[in-house]
Formats: sequence, C-alpha cells, structure tokens
Amino acid sequence: MESTPLLYQTLVQVLGCHQNWLDIRHVKTLAWMIHGLILSGKISLGDWAVYVQSRAQYAQSVVRRFRRFLDNDRIEVHPLYGPLFAQALQGWDRKTINIALDTSMLWNTYCLVRISLSYRGRAVPIVWQVFEHGSATIAYQDYQALLDQAAQLLFPFHCKVIFLADRGFADTTLMDHLIELDWRFRIRIKENFYVYRPGKRGRQVKNIRLAAGHTQFWHHVAITHERFGNLHLAVGRTLQSKERWVVISDEPTSFETFDEYGLRFDIEENFLDDKSNGFQLESSQIRSAKTLERLCFVLAVATLYLIAQGTHIVHQGKRRFVDAHWFRGSSYLKIGWAWVKRAVSRGENLQPSLVLSAEPDPEPAKASRKQHQKRSQPRFLLDVPKAA
Repeated sequence: MESTPLLYQTLVQVLGCHQNWLDIRHVKTLAWMIHGLILSGKISLGDWAVYVQSRAQYAQSVVRRFRRFLDNDRIEVHPLYGPLFAQALQGWDRKTINIALDTSMLWNTYCLVRISLSYRGRAVPIVWQVFEHGSATIAYQDYQALLDQAAQLLFPFHCKVIFLADRGFADTTLMDHLIELDWRFRIRIKENFYVYRPGKRGRQVKNIRLAAGHTQFWHHVAITHERFGNLHLAVGRTLQSKERWVVISDEPTSFETFDEYGLRFDIEENFLDDKSNGFQLESSQIRSAKTLERLCFVLAVATLYLIAQGTHIVHQGKRRFVDAHWFRGSSYLKIGWAWVKRAVSRGENLQPSLVLSAEPDPEPAKASRKQHQKRSQPRFLLDVPKAA
C-alpha cells in the first residue's frame, strides 16, 4: 500500500490530543471523513470514500464504515469535541469571549441549534444539538443544556463571556440563566416588548420614535409585564437600511453595545459555510437528528481545523500564496482550506495543532474596495441630541 496521506496523518495527530475516545478506530474513521470532506469539498460519503486508503476494495465498504460511525450511539460528540475546542483556546489571553446562539433549518424538518465563538468574521462551533422540529423557533427548555455545556467548556479560561442572540431568544428565563452563569448578554428584543423606566409608565418598544441614524440609551429598566431585571436598553435606527435595533443588556448600554451585538452575524456566516458557501450540508441524505449531530461533529472539527490553519498562514505572512486579493478577501476558513489543498498537492507539511489567536485580526477582510467602504460606514450617528 502507498504511504499514508500527510493530511490524514496530521488529522489523526490533532484528534488524538485527548483520551476520551472509546476506540482508536473512531479516531481513524473520523480523520478519514474529515480528509474526504476537505478534499472533496462537500457532504457525500461516497465522494469521501475515494480518498480513503484501506484494505477494502469497494467504495461501498468504506461508506458503510462511515455510516456505522454516524449511527453509533456510543459516540457522544461533546466529550470528544470539547477538548479539541479547549486546545484551540490554550493561550487565549483576551479578557473577553463573544459567543452567539442561533438556529438553522435543514429541509424544513430539522432545527440545528448552535452556540459558537465569534472569531474574525466567522464563528467556531462550541456546542450544538439537532431537533426534529419544523421551526427555527425553539423553547428555552430545549437548549438549556447547551448553555451549561458551553459554560463548562469556557469556565477554565476565566474570561468575561458576552452572550449574543437575536429576537427569537428574547426570553427572561434565558436571561435569568445567563445571570446565574455570570455571563453578560446583548439580546435583541421584539418591538412589542414593554420597557419600564424608573418612575415612569411602561412603554412598548415600537413607540420609541427615532430618525435614521439616531439612538437612545435607557438605563436601569425592567422589561415585560413581570418587570424583569435591572437592565439597560439600546435603541437605534440604522443609517443605511433604516432598520431598528433594540438590544437589551445586563450592563450599561452605549454605541459599543451595537458593535457587540453585530458580532452575532458571524454565526450566520458559519451556517452559510456549512451549507451553500462551503460544505453543502443540505446535499446530505441523512434524515436522523442524532446522526445529523454526529455529521455536524465532522463539520465542526473540519471548521476548527481549517480556521486554525488559516490563522497560522496569515500570521506567517503567507496569505497571498492562496488568496488572490491584495487585501484579505477570503475568510480564515477559506484561506485554511486553500492552504491545505495546496499543501496536499505539493506534499508540504501542515500545522499539526489547533490554535486560535486572541489578538485582533491583523488583516480584516476587504474583498473589494466598494464593499469595504460600505461596511466601514457607521450604522448610527455618533453625536445625536438626547430625546426628551
């Protein structure tokens, strides 16, 4: 048999960083699956099989091996993925970690719920769960355990955690849980929410009138008819789209609140990487919630590995070897992906570890000058007279 591919060897080394595996064969099978995913560029067990070296003569045998892995109830993804994510954050010396919660629908039948780390314009999965549920709206009780799993993973880093979520998660029970976890939060709320300022009657958010670009910041407020919390509100109407942002926070609000909440959109980019902009998840034929969770495990490790590769390449000053833009035009995932393919084709070494950097992005993405100028425009006016 020909020599084992370097990418596969590197992946086995990366996956073997902890002792939670029940069977070394699980490590090898997962490494071959990620190897096939990266080189084929899509979710297809049959396409992955052609990149596998084994004694099996027929692709069907390899596909059955992959299916056994995905269907194996003894493989619990979070005890296996958690140490890999923790390894990537070793040396993380930033005082703050921004995480986002969101959902994504698959075939209008399954709801993927994921908590992710916001990282340089993309999101790195932390924990996730798939429900057979025909709506992107999901109850707090269903994802409560994910919060505790994420908290357990992030606790050793002793960072300030800022939790970001959209209007579908504007739930006071969730906010109460976040306070118990000692997490800060920036959650967008719906226009029909009632807000109570000290000494004043309640007011629905939709009745706060703002011109384009204008903002208001209310402090020490309570929300809903239950008068929940000693919270803080940021309300703004964007300059470009005239869209209203109404964000509730457990810390005093300012213009920075909008910037922090804006990081939530990174997780939407991550879902696009899973789907049409990357791994083509929706081309999968799998129709089982638990099996999909293990498939998302494959995607999560591939995402973490490729973003770590991209981080390493940018820090080494080699980004332009694989990114044709003068300024960084590709995401860290796409840079890492291109570098791995380049290394495989040339027989070059690959970074055998998972490392994410806490440093500010040295090369923010600028796919085009026009797009960069549009993104650089402020969402809100910075000097607006206070409303009476």
